[in-house]
Amino acid sequence: MSVKAKRLLKKLIRYAGLFFFVLAAGMLYWQLRHYSLRDIAHALLNIPMHNLIFACISCFVGYLALSLYDYLALDYVERKVSWWKWMLAGMLGFAISNNAGNALVSGGAIRYRLYTRWRVPGGDIIKMLTFSGITYFLGAAAIAIIGYFLVPHEMFANSVGINGLFATCVVLVLLYFGLTVFFRNKSLKIGQILFKVPTTKTAIIQMILGIADSVCAGLVLYFCIRTYIDMPFAVFIGLYVIAMVAGVFSQVPGGIGVFESIFMVVLPDDVDKASIFGALLAYRIIYYLLPLIGAGGLFFVYERWLRARMKRWLAEAKQKLPNLAFPHKKHKLQDNE
Repeated sequence: MSVKAKRLLKKLIRYAGLFFFVLAAGMLYWQLRHYSLRDIAHALLNIPMHNLIFACISCFVGYLALSLYDYLALDYVERKVSWWKWMLAGMLGFAISNNAGNALVSGGAIRYRLYTRWRVPGGDIIKMLTFSGITYFLGAAAIAIIGYFLVPHEMFANSVGINGLFATCVVLVLLYFGLTVFFRNKSLKIGQILFKVPTTKTAIIQMILGIADSVCAGLVLYFCIRTYIDMPFAVFIGLYVIAMVAGVFSQVPGGIGVFESIFMVVLPDDVDKASIFGALLAYRIIYYLLPLIGAGGLFFVYERWLRARMKRWLAEAKQKLPNLAFPHKKHKLQDNE
């Protein structure tokens, strides 16, 4: 590929997110054009409190599952850090990447800052990020495959798209597991980094963890939306993952607009779209905003604690330095006295 073609490809990828965001915003406007902001606010406030509590619990469990991505990735690169460190890095990394999008850049930057401080080499951090990305898509692909048989195809106007997604997920899952079987105990070199092929057991754990994460995230929205629509959870989770994967591939931060527009389009016309949008807003607040505030607050406390400890170390070092540098002078002074 020529340099000019590479630049053009980078521009297309850069502006793809903006294109899909504008497209999704237009679709959302079309779906909600008959409703007022008061209707949406009323729907948001009408969600029962116990549903919101269950949604918050599901969110917390989901972020615990997300932090286990880092634990599994650390085991993959054969590195060990304290449990609270990988939990902090995992929760904060995903809280940022879920909101900002482009997980490798946004979530990767905060992980690089933390893990290098904890003496994990940069090359291993890149391996961890790649491994965690595969874990997410493996779980999402597994649910998308299951959801293909659970979600009624008449919900989608274009069955070719859903069939294509199903075929792609099946191929990717089979390729990954085939890789763990036929290239067991071998390594693949990508660029300058050597990736060890995981065992089949590790791949199964990755898939289970990815499924658990997606199910917990889906439960957050399910508890918010079940007030306004009666849908079996088995059907809902398949629809949720399809919308989530579409949002990730759109390159729009958090899939905002794209995720919501898919829900609006596939739901029956007799459903109150303002109520659904209110539930989607509640989901955004609980699953995206609250974890960002919570994990960000923990990171701020950790940084302040670390800075205070460094200042204390420097103060102690300054007190000890004269004695260490000129011990003979101190003895002379004592002799003179």
